Order: sequence, then C-alpha cells, then structure tokens
Amino acid sequence: MAHSSMQTVAKEFPVENGVGRKDRRELAKMLTQIVGSSHVLYAKIRGVHWNVVGPTFYSLHKLTEAHYEELNEAIDDMAERIRAIGFSAPTGLAEMIENSVITDQTKLIATEEMIKELVEDHEKMARLLRDGVAAAEDVEDVKTGDMLTERIGVHEEAAWMLRATIS
Repeated sequence: MAHSSMQTVAKEFPVENGVGRKDRRELAKMLTQIVGSSHVLYAKIRGVHWNVVGPTFYSLHKLTEAHYEELNEAIDDMAERIRAIGFSAPTGLAEMIENSVITDQTKLIATEEMIKELVEDHEKMARLLRDGVAAAEDVEDVKTGDMLTERIGVHEEAAWMLRATIS
C-alpha cells in the first residue's frame, strides 16, 4: 500500500499575514456566518426565481437570476477568503443554515410576500456585512474589509430594485 503524504482533509494553515491567529479565527467565524447567510439567501432567491407569478413575472424572473448568479460568485470568493486566512470553510447545508441570519424558506408564499421577504433579507445581509467590515477593520485586515464593503452595496441595491418592482 503506497503511503500518500498529501493531506486530503482541510485543516488550519499556519498564516503569517500580520493578523494574529486569534483575530483570524474570529474573522473566519464572522465570514462563516456571512457565507452561511449568503447561501441560504441564494436558495431563497432561486425559489422566488422559479415560483414568481403575476404581471411582474418577467422582470422579477430576470432580476432574481442576476441576483443569484452574482451571489454565487460572491459566496465562492468569501469561502475562499476563509481558506486564505487559514481556516476551513463551511461544509453542507446544515452548517450553512446553522450559521445563517437569514431564515430558510419552508413553504411557498405569494409573490409579493416572497419579494418583501427578500428585501428584508438583503437588508439583514447589509447589516451583517457592516458588522463584518467592523470586525475586519478592528484587526486591520483590509482585504477582508474591502471585500465585505463591496458586498454591502450589492445587497442594498438588490433591496432597492426588488422594493421598486413591487411598489
């Protein structure tokens, strides 16, 4: 039996980037909450995309598709940031839901109610991301802070567009 020296389970990396281990671990926890929340929101947006009906169907179908495609890339970037600062990214739906500030969608509701809930969820994400930026700035992790700052604007714009569509 050949012995492989390759470690095949993600574990903590020793990282010397000027941010201490304890601070990086706390940031990784915050990023895990952001990734989990983003993942649950992604699933909810897909659900709206598939189930939207009514006079605004086409515009909401297209808008939600743009939102979930953008969010999919962002989730990847943020999970990879957790790895870059030395820790393992969340794995599986249970861990995503457990770490989420966004409530999972458990039943089909009317289109307008779905959109109102997405507006609230995007605003929750903006608030969570502000906390993440503050945490990153506290430990002078400007890369993480910049990444999360950019996300705030994306969620605020998504909330505005959805709100305007049902006004």
